[in-house]
Amino acid sequence: MRSKLEEPDRHFRGQPGAKAGSFIGARSRVQVLVAALKPLVLAFTGTGNMEELDGEPTLTLIPGINSKKRQMCFDWGPGEMLVCETLFKKKEKEEKVLGCPFIYIVRKDIDVYSRILRKLFNESHSIFVGLQRIEEESGGKSRKAQLVRVSKNYRSVIRACMEEMHQVAIAAQDPVCGRQYSSQVSILSAVELIWNLCEILFIEVAPAGPLLLHLLDWVRLHVCEMDGLSADVLGSENPNKHENFWNLATLFVLQGRLDEARQMLSKEADANPASASMCRVLGDLMRTMPILSPGNTQTLTELELKWQHWHEECERHLQDGTFASNPHLESLCKIMLGDDNALLGQKELLSNWYHFLVTRLLYSHPTVKPIELHFYAQSSLDLFLGGDSSPEPLDNILMAAFEFDIHQVIKECSIALSNWWFVAHLTDLLDHCKLLHSHNLYFGSNMREFLLLEYASGLFAHHSLWQLGVDYFDHCPELGRVYLELHIERIPLNTEQKALKVLRICERRQMTEQVRSICKILAMKAVCNNRLGSALSWSIRAKDAAFATLVSDRFLKDYCERGSFSDLDLIDNLGPAMMLSDRLTFLGKYREFHRLYGEKRFADAASLLLSLMTSQIAPRSFWMTLLTDALPLLEQKQVIFSAEQTYELMQCLEDLTIGRPEPRGLEGQRPQEDDIETTKVEMLRLALARNLARAIVKEGTLEGS
Repeated sequence: MRSKLEEPDRHFRGQPGAKAGSFIGARSRVQVLVAALKPLVLAFTGTGNMEELDGEPTLTLIPGINSKKRQMCFDWGPGEMLVCETLFKKKEKEEKVLGCPFIYIVRKDIDVYSRILRKLFNESHSIFVGLQRIEEESGGKSRKAQLVRVSKNYRSVIRACMEEMHQVAIAAQDPVCGRQYSSQVSILSAVELIWNLCEILFIEVAPAGPLLLHLLDWVRLHVCEMDGLSADVLGSENPNKHENFWNLATLFVLQGRLDEARQMLSKEADANPASASMCRVLGDLMRTMPILSPGNTQTLTELELKWQHWHEECERHLQDGTFASNPHLESLCKIMLGDDNALLGQKELLSNWYHFLVTRLLYSHPTVKPIELHFYAQSSLDLFLGGDSSPEPLDNILMAAFEFDIHQVIKECSIALSNWWFVAHLTDLLDHCKLLHSHNLYFGSNMREFLLLEYASGLFAHHSLWQLGVDYFDHCPELGRVYLELHIERIPLNTEQKALKVLRICERRQMTEQVRSICKILAMKAVCNNRLGSALSWSIRAKDAAFATLVSDRFLKDYCERGSFSDLDLIDNLGPAMMLSDRLTFLGKYREFHRLYGEKRFADAASLLLSLMTSQIAPRSFWMTLLTDALPLLEQKQVIFSAEQTYELMQCLEDLTIGRPEPRGLEGQRPQEDDIETTKVEMLRLALARNLARAIVKEGTLEGS
């Protein structure tokens, strides 16, 4: 579909064939041969309900998929879906046909992948956040001035992005890319045009008089032919001989730039003495035209009286034939009289109906009231089009604005534009102006929140812009947290740095379940990469006892294989975290046993070792290792274990060996490890017997003395 928002600014006009999609709802459908990810367009009605439009969504072709031979399957994601070909088994035999070997990712919002548009999203994010911080208490003119300043900041970001895109379009070597960039420039130009008009009508709320001044500035800003034409004509050696001299003079008059028009007439008078008197008379009429300037204190009634007198003087000169000998000057005088036929005769210079409207108001109804705008706008549109063509989407949007139908403006923009940026930010700003409270939607969220949620959801499809989406969700009081919880779990945690960033966001918002989920994911990744220290750290952070037990077992297994612990700093500083699970407690205490042994605090080490076994905190599979660790203590010169402790160790050894299978014959012989275990048991029994004897002798000697 060709973008219908490519006409407002000829200086930034795009090329034919530019595409602009539309998606406003939450549903989509996939058709055979064609996958359409643009959700069905849903329109907001004036009462806040929603209804389906008759228009079909834009279709996205999926190359290589043949519906006659194969079926399609798809799976939804937050902002995209996977599409591939499949073939369900049927009872009857059918000819095998080569299918499409690819899986396609269909995205509904490709604008987030544009480098230049990402700047727009980033810059506008800071403006949005600042707007949410505007104090509610600041009212009256102060608050209005703040909101107008915010609106101008948004427009400056749009224009900067548009100008950069224009430069890229000029420099593009690939014609296809150049056309795409030009199309984006045209759309951005239309977006700024609409925003500027909404600023004048809804935020500035300009009254009669100043309203026309704002509309004149609006037209001058968005009709850019003037600058190039003026430089071309006035930069020539003989401007009055230039073929576009009178076109430029007419444009000055059409835009109300009468001082520049008088300078043009002065050049004509100097070069053509025969028309000097006519130029002087017309120049005086231009100079004396009454208009309400910003610093003027005259009332609208006074202005209307002066304007009526001036208008009659212009008409008298025209009827007297003052300019009859010079068609150009006579045409300018007719324009200044607001003659519709004279204005329509300048269609080429006016270029669009809203320029025609503002010029018409300037010379026919300078004190137009806001409530009257829609009448003049509709008649100007009808006159300008003349029944030759139907209004474009941009025309419908501007007309809705002139009718002060905010709801319709948002609806039309949602249909025409390819992403949610414009409608989300404009609606938010208008909501701060207290203009949208009557528009609640039937599913529980108001229009502002609905659009912000959709825009933020689109940002989460991008690998870096998702961070902006978090703040948008934060400022959606009803459903923002739910959306954030659902989307943040789907962020791919490619790096630990990114994971920490996501984790901080969740912790700051006390999203306990999401914190646990992320920590468990990272712990599992660390285990798969054999990074046990990192895995243990994440499992502790997740407060996941089961996973902490699993990682602790891996630590103990690793110790059994290597004879030493990895990540000693982490294990030595577990602190209260070791109470998360029995196995983690055992790991911490077992490491403490090694530390005590290394410090030659043998008595403390022996007591701790024995308590680990008798308290059943040590896994039974690890008892043999613990008993083996007791051997050096049993063989010390001094008696470490008392007789009672030795009996307890002997009981543990017997409990461990009870039920162990007897060695088999040659046919079913166990591996060599079985012999090693048998040797360990015999050595332990011998050592325990020796220690028991020594302990009894020592304790008896002490008692006897």
